[in-house]
Amino acid sequence: MPVDAVIFDMDGVLVDSEAYWYQSRIEFAGKRGKAWSMDDQHAAMGRSTVEWAQVMKDRLMLEMSLDDVIEEVRGGVIARIETRLPLLPGAIEAVHKAAAAYPAALASGSPTLVIDTVMKLTGLNSVFRTIVYGDDMKRGKPAPDIYLEAAKRLGISPENCVGIEDSVNGLKSLKAAGMYAIAVPSPGFTLPPTALALADRVLGSLEEFSIALVASLE
Repeated sequence: MPVDAVIFDMDGVLVDSEAYWYQSRIEFAGKRGKAWSMDDQHAAMGRSTVEWAQVMKDRLMLEMSLDDVIEEVRGGVIARIETRLPLLPGAIEAVHKAAAAYPAALASGSPTLVIDTVMKLTGLNSVFRTIVYGDDMKRGKPAPDIYLEAAKRLGISPENCVGIEDSVNGLKSLKAAGMYAIAVPSPGFTLPPTALALADRVLGSLEEFSIALVASLE
């Protein structure tokens, strides 16, 4: 099937914020005498705000409300991003390349405040045709909802879209939506072979992204 649109994830694809999420969650858990592991992090990655907060509450056996979990962890991430925006190599260029050739969208499960902060700092909010916020979805990744909504807003059939993801849940979401999938593992977060097998292409970084690569999927 021809590719008619490109949809990007944000955390771990455009910005190296997965490390910030990991650090913020470790800090959050440590304040309560608990530990947050890499396995815990993978379980939370890519999910909607309420869903990752529930993962944290369950795994850390917390009595506090989801809103309190969200506020503290999200605040730690935003503070880190505002101190140093961790753009990944080739990210800005890849979005501009994609948007020059295809309708381009962002579909991120990150909290709305985090997405808006990154979009403001990068100026990419004026490049994407549409931005789909995970907070607006009833189900987060690995459910296909956010990618199906992005395709709907772009007016493109899901099977004619390619998504770019770094997480297990994100790749599962793309394939559940019936889309092509390009995996770009986030630095420090290795994807298992079972996840990489879901991808139609695997890149070392977005510096390897090109329109020719997208066309090769057809």
